[in-house]
Amino acid sequence: MNQKKEIWDCSPEEMCRGYEEGENEFSCLLCGASFEKERVWAEEDKLYTAKGAVVRHIRQEHGDFCDWILQKNAEKLGVSDSQHQLLQCMSQGLSDREIAAEMGIALSTVRNHRFRLREKEKQCRLFLGMMQSLQEKTCRPIRISDQGELCEAPLTAAMVDDRYGITEAERVKTLSVCFDENGALHHFPAKEKKKIIVLRKIMENFSPGKTYTEKEVNRVLRRIYADYATLRRSLIEYGLMERTPNGSVYRVKE
Repeated sequence: MNQKKEIWDCSPEEMCRGYEEGENEFSCLLCGASFEKERVWAEEDKLYTAKGAVVRHIRQEHGDFCDWILQKNAEKLGVSDSQHQLLQCMSQGLSDREIAAEMGIALSTVRNHRFRLREKEKQCRLFLGMMQSLQEKTCRPIRISDQGELCEAPLTAAMVDDRYGITEAERVKTLSVCFDENGALHHFPAKEKKKIIVLRKIMENFSPGKTYTEKEVNRVLRRIYADYATLRRSLIEYGLMERTPNGSVYRVKE
């Protein structure tokens, strides 16, 4: 089975399509669901090829890529809150006049936002081209530092800052110190970097797309660490899990 491709490693065309084709399967880029090519997929009395099944999955579970990514906060896209709201309105198919009414702004302000977003798009395209050229010139991806390869910050992280500047060597060392051979946590570290490493490791015990009750979450975490309540709160605070307002349902944040 192919490893899920990280969304930031995809081309704009792949993001828009929402899936990648491997040797033996089609995989959803948004959640990792895979569909084997040799199978015929039956859904609601209809038969689908693997490609048809992944397209159907994306349409039903995620919608268009723009809608999926616009569910994230504005910081993930590098836009202001106002621009984020405007993009959401555009995705709904609203006219400029309707957007102005919805946001309580002047029609000319909508036009100015469009101009600034177009300039941002041009800057992003130039930046991506420059980064690819830099990598080819130096034969070194930007994530490779003199101290080792940097781990990727998850898209779901509540706030990406220097705490996520973690090398693979740091990750391996922290895990070896904090966990025993059975996967139990010796202690929950106080340092932010180490805390992030530990929490991301703990998340491997939960399945994307599956819902959990608080009791089920506690049961998993209790096997790892006595103070499971602290772990549960931290998983929410660091954007790794999400829960309904009444706390009845937990799921891996995607």
